[in-house]
Amino acid sequence: MSLHRKIHFVNFSRKLTVTSIFFLVPLHFLSIGYSGWQIGIIMSLFALAPLLISFPTGWTNDRFSIAGVVHAALFAESLLFLLIAWTHSFSLMAALFFLLGMANNALDVSINSMYYKDETEMDQNKKFGTYTFWVGLGPAIGVFAGGFLNQFGSFRALLAVFSAFTLIVLLFVRRFDHERFCLVPFKEYRSNLFQKKTLLFVVFLFVLALHWGVEGTVYSPFLEKFFGLNKLQISFYISIPLSALALTAFSVGLLRYNARINRRLLVLSMVLSGAGLILMVNRNVYVSLLFRILHEIGDGGLGVLITLSISRLFERRSIGGSAGLLIAIQIMGQMVGALVYSPLGYHYGLQYPFFISGALLIADAAYGFFIFKQVDYYGPQRRLDQGS
Repeated sequence: MSLHRKIHFVNFSRKLTVTSIFFLVPLHFLSIGYSGWQIGIIMSLFALAPLLISFPTGWTNDRFSIAGVVHAALFAESLLFLLIAWTHSFSLMAALFFLLGMANNALDVSINSMYYKDETEMDQNKKFGTYTFWVGLGPAIGVFAGGFLNQFGSFRALLAVFSAFTLIVLLFVRRFDHERFCLVPFKEYRSNLFQKKTLLFVVFLFVLALHWGVEGTVYSPFLEKFFGLNKLQISFYISIPLSALALTAFSVGLLRYNARINRRLLVLSMVLSGAGLILMVNRNVYVSLLFRILHEIGDGGLGVLITLSISRLFERRSIGGSAGLLIAIQIMGQMVGALVYSPLGYHYGLQYPFFISGALLIADAAYGFFIFKQVDYYGPQRRLDQGS
């Protein structure tokens, strides 16, 4: 199996499992008696863990190993799925989700690092469009399969199947060849983070990530209470738009790389994402679904173009740690979103987090339009052997 195929297989698999749990677990938490604030704390801890491990993982990727971290993270996820399946205690569940957040982030950062460092000559839209397609396809299939298992079996059965599947993935990706590492001084990471173009981009990413806090806390309960959907119907509602995300990413990959068009498409994608979140709060479930598809179309474009932008923001030799810092900042946005939107939604109404987060995305699009006119985020990425 080629390097790209292994990376896409891991991306598909990790998103199929973890993202599906992320969408469906609030319903499980409600069924075992957790309150809105408890759900918010658990999902915030899941989001908090990467703040501690993103940079160390990226630094390890630059300096020592990528494959070793990938293998360890896959094994840890498989074990944690089983432990979560048999846990009811709130404090233990919170601890397990904290550890799952660490394992998931280590896998996320390491697979990103491997793909960023890859020097295969190909059109960059195609490269990152294909990458995001597999990232998006995993949840689309996983949420549907998870909903089916949850409806006709149990959440415990879902986690047991995902645990076994993750072990199978580990067996298929035992080797990653052609890893190359550099001794990168810490001052280079500091310099990368505190340059003007990075700081402006960090604000853009943080606001974008706030809406992930909605999806991990109130999304599936909103569908259950607002439309009266059962677990299988909820999985249909979530998975169909996620399929649109994957297809959008694939479509962006068909466009030849053009910096000017990419900048405009990135801003447009953010507007579509925000508008879709706001308009999906419609009493007609079919109209709501159409606007959710609009949201995921926007997210599909964002996934490709933000990943592509990050690939050009730093040199390959230090991109593991530097991109890890950006992932940590995104996760911080998700954590803040979970802490704010969960109690807001469960206290005042589950529809309000969608209105607020959608409006913030549209405001972020205006901010993005400004910074992309001021700063070039699409310059050439330097090879590993060029150094600094």
